[in-house]
Amino acid sequence: MTAQKEGTSAKGAAGPQGTATESGDAKRKAWIKKTPVEIILEQVKKQEEKVSGLKIELAKEERELEKMRKATQLLSGN
Repeated sequence: MTAQKEGTSAKGAAGPQGTATESGDAKRKAWIKKTPVEIILEQVKKQEEKVSGLKIELAKEERELEKMRKATQLLSGN
């Protein structure tokens, strides 16, 4: 059984690697050099998206915290 597993894993590892490089080269787009301005604008856009996502997550966490505070007040009787 171990010989079969080793043989299968060796074929599995070699097979996808060979096909991925062959098909990847045929479908690859031509590389277009970006200007420094384009690079910065792209980074700004990514950072804005990240901040937007974090703001949404923060608002969600703040709502959860408020719920917990209200529950704590109810339990303590204040």
